[in-house]
Amino acid sequence: MPKFKGKSGAKKRFTLTASGKVKRGKAYRSHILTKKTTKRKRGLRQSTLVDAVDQKRIKAII
Repeated sequence: MPKFKGKSGAKKRFTLTASGKVKRGKAYRSHILTKKTTKRKRGLRQSTLVDAVDQKRIKAII
Protein backbone atom coordinates (compact mmCIF):
# COMPACT_ATOMS: atom_id res chain seq x y z
CA MET A 1 0.00 0.00 0.00
CA PRO A 2 1.44 3.44 -0.89
CA LYS A 3 2.41 6.01 1.69
CA PHE A 4 -0.03 8.84 2.43
CA LYS A 5 1.06 12.22 1.11
CA GLY A 6 -0.17 15.06 3.28
CA LYS A 7 -0.70 18.59 1.99
CA SER A 8 2.49 20.58 2.55
CA GLY A 9 0.53 23.85 2.68
CA ALA A 10 -1.61 22.50 5.51
CA LYS A 11 1.45 21.28 7.41
CA LYS A 12 2.76 24.85 7.51
CA ARG A 13 -0.57 26.34 8.64
CA PHE A 14 -1.78 23.93 11.32
CA THR A 15 -0.21 22.33 14.37
CA LEU A 16 -1.51 19.72 16.78
CA THR A 17 -1.74 20.48 20.49
CA ALA A 18 -0.80 17.95 23.18
CA SER A 19 -4.48 17.10 23.70
CA GLY A 20 -4.93 16.42 19.97
CA LYS A 21 -6.75 19.59 18.97
CA VAL A 22 -5.74 21.54 15.86
CA LYS A 23 -4.28 25.02 16.29
CA ARG A 24 -4.30 27.71 13.59
CA GLY A 25 -3.32 31.32 13.11
CA LYS A 26 -5.91 34.00 12.49
CA ALA A 27 -6.62 35.54 9.09
CA TYR A 28 -6.72 39.22 8.02
CA ARG A 29 -3.29 40.15 9.35
CA SER A 30 -1.22 40.24 6.16
CA HIS A 31 -1.91 43.62 4.52
CA ILE A 32 -4.04 46.81 4.63
CA LEU A 33 -3.22 47.16 8.32
CA THR A 34 -3.48 50.96 8.52
CA LYS A 35 -7.28 51.02 8.69
CA LYS A 36 -7.46 48.25 11.29
CA THR A 37 -7.40 49.33 14.92
CA THR A 38 -4.50 48.47 17.21
CA LYS A 39 -6.84 46.44 19.40
CA ARG A 40 -8.02 44.41 16.41
CA LYS A 41 -4.49 43.74 15.16
CA ARG A 42 -3.37 42.71 18.64
CA GLY A 43 -6.21 40.18 18.79
CA LEU A 44 -5.22 38.75 15.42
CA ARG A 45 -1.75 37.91 16.73
CA GLN A 46 -3.06 35.16 19.01
CA SER A 47 -3.58 31.70 17.64
CA THR A 48 -6.87 29.87 18.03
CA LEU A 49 -8.27 26.38 17.69
CA VAL A 50 -9.95 24.99 14.60
CA ASP A 51 -13.70 24.42 15.06
CA ALA A 52 -14.69 20.93 16.22
CA VAL A 53 -16.58 20.19 12.99
CA ASP A 54 -13.42 20.76 10.91
CA GLN A 55 -10.88 19.01 13.17
CA LYS A 56 -11.23 15.55 11.61
CA ARG A 57 -10.86 16.91 8.06
CA ILE A 58 -7.75 18.95 8.92
CA LYS A 59 -6.09 16.06 10.78
CA ALA A 60 -6.49 13.89 7.68
CA ILE A 61 -4.41 16.23 5.51
CA ILE A 62 -1.60 17.18 7.92
